[in-house]
Amino acid sequence: MFLTENEISEKVIGCAIEVHKALGPGLLESAYLECLFYELLKVGLYVEKQKPLPLVYKEVKLDVGYRIDILVENKVVIELKSVEALNDIHIAQVLTYLKLSGCKLGLLMNFNVLRLVDGIKRLVNKL
Repeated sequence: MFLTENEISEKVIGCAIEVHKALGPGLLESAYLECLFYELLKVGLYVEKQKPLPLVYKEVKLDVGYRIDILVENKVVIELKSVEALNDIHIAQVLTYLKLSGCKLGLLMNFNVLRLVDGIKRLVNKL
């Protein structure tokens, strides 16, 4: 099944809202990651969690331990947080992951909010 980045993001956000409604705010990021991963699999998406992201600098490929929280359909980068507030460094992190992975769309999700829609930022890599 071929899905666009926008179609994927709609499914991801729906699954994330379901997880947030069930669990609420205040848990560790890892709990939300595992539950969202489960929900995404359940709706039939191809997902990878903790996907290694090598850093290529000039002609050198460095394995320095960067990982995408969840990669959906090899197209959409999901970065999960459970913090008091998202800030510019979180946004910069996702934009860098998009650049390094070659993906166009990223979703930065902070589950430590009363309403999940207030904790989601959609980020686009201009390639």
